[in-house]
Amino acid sequence: MPPSLSDLLVTDDTTILLGLIAATVFLLNNLYKPQPLVHPILLGRQSDVARVRNPGESSVYRNYGTGLMGRFPLRPAKDVHILADMLKPDSDAPRTLWSTKISNPQLQDRVAAFGTGLLRLAGLEVGESSVLLLLNDCVEFIIADLALASHSIPSFTIAASNLMSPVLESHSPSAIITHASMLPQILEFIYDAGEANRNHTIIVVGEPSSQAMATVASKVRVLKWSDVEREGVRVEKIISPLPKPNDVFTVSFFSESGHIQGAQLTHENLTAGVAAVRALLPLSHAFSQLDTIVSAHYMGTAYGRAIAYTALFEGTSFATLESSKLFHADDYTPQINVADALSSKVYPIPSPTIAFIKPGHLHTLVDAILKEARKRLLLFPFAWRHKLAGISEGFMTKESLWDRLVFDTARSRAAGDGSGALRAVVVSGGPLPAKALTPSRVALSVPIINCFSHPLVAGPVLASHALDLQDLSTENVLETAHTGPPSINVEGKLVGVEDEAVESGGDPAGVLTVRGPSVGKLTSMESSYVSIPSGEDEGWVGMGVRATILTNGAFLLS
Repeated sequence: MPPSLSDLLVTDDTTILLGLIAATVFLLNNLYKPQPLVHPILLGRQSDVARVRNPGESSVYRNYGTGLMGRFPLRPAKDVHILADMLKPDSDAPRTLWSTKISNPQLQDRVAAFGTGLLRLAGLEVGESSVLLLLNDCVEFIIADLALASHSIPSFTIAASNLMSPVLESHSPSAIITHASMLPQILEFIYDAGEANRNHTIIVVGEPSSQAMATVASKVRVLKWSDVEREGVRVEKIISPLPKPNDVFTVSFFSESGHIQGAQLTHENLTAGVAAVRALLPLSHAFSQLDTIVSAHYMGTAYGRAIAYTALFEGTSFATLESSKLFHADDYTPQINVADALSSKVYPIPSPTIAFIKPGHLHTLVDAILKEARKRLLLFPFAWRHKLAGISEGFMTKESLWDRLVFDTARSRAAGDGSGALRAVVVSGGPLPAKALTPSRVALSVPIINCFSHPLVAGPVLASHALDLQDLSTENVLETAHTGPPSINVEGKLVGVEDEAVESGGDPAGVLTVRGPSVGKLTSMESSYVSIPSGEDEGWVGMGVRATILTNGAFLLS
């Protein structure tokens, strides 16, 4: 006799219990599944693309947040037009710049005093003189930069120490500002070049040695920074006419493909660069006065300057890493270690919250953290698996159980107690392997933004979305991590693309060219104010790298 329906519905306590457990697991899996930090649609369309293109070129790409019809941001705030405006007059809270605790009014007073001292004691002339800055990153660099710009005296900087001799040979600055330890080297160059009979003015930061001062020729004046600043303090400040936003305030020399070139930067280039740096973080994670910024990029470069002036504008504490120093003693051996990756170990600044570093710093920091985390033999595999599961869903946090049990301790042991304050990392200055992104996100558990920077552009050229947690390396698609779309005030296109490949729906590939308000002008080595014309004279400038544009509008450098 076949069983009746009532017989089939008979259950025991074990069946009921198993059913409840299954329903509970199903509900918990759905209710507590982490939600992505950014909507996938936004990551699927990171650039706005022009509908037409020229033969042999890709379409023009702009950041999706700006749009094809949007106006490029020229400044971080409506009342910021020149460098001096970066110091907000209504902000008087002190912050630490390297080893100096200083407020905006105090910094403005020092800038005014040093500028007056340059005109009176060093004999510089407004709008006529030029000054070569041979300084490592320090508060004196910022003071000199602002003082020279306020009196329309262009500054020269170099991106590498081996460019000092060729720049000095091709240019004759009215004065040189450098460290006292660099004085013997500069004097040696002047004498070897046979220029001992020409007038030279050298301003040194620090106390020069008696041996160096004994070798100073009669027509070489060596002034101490402290004396120049004191001269400006004791007399009435000299106020020069305000520069215009399109006035050139600096020329940064760099070497590309064995050729020395100069990046001619205006006030507007830098204010636009600061606007682009601020846009790297989403509004929910914006810069604030509570932040501390550290940078591995030398201030003599356009990108390094944009980062430093972003810190000035936001009123944050700021320092650069030891590896960013350009001038060292003869026995110095460059190296990157964990202590260098977080500058709070070197300078008396609050714990860094935002780090602008290079791929080498990221690798060193992540390797040290994961090495410590793996010492928790039983917990690490579970912690790694759960962190990976969250990242695969587009979610990441430093407040999880596995952070408290494993990674918080590992970060503290590897990078110090201050590592817990870190909330964003911006990587640029070289290719970043795509396979390194996920381990870095697990180890640091903060947004990691991959950028492409160039000596000619103040601010980032390309930058990935802060909350883009996609790992395309698992699909063997990318060897290097993509650098995202153009920044908010840069538009880019590729030249030298294959028309047939593009027309058939393939990803365009070619040489990257860009234009925008943060892009400076190339200058010849012989004359710092003669621009090298671009190919079509439409403002497009080649970046010297090949790129492929992915379907979602992100750029992949090759």
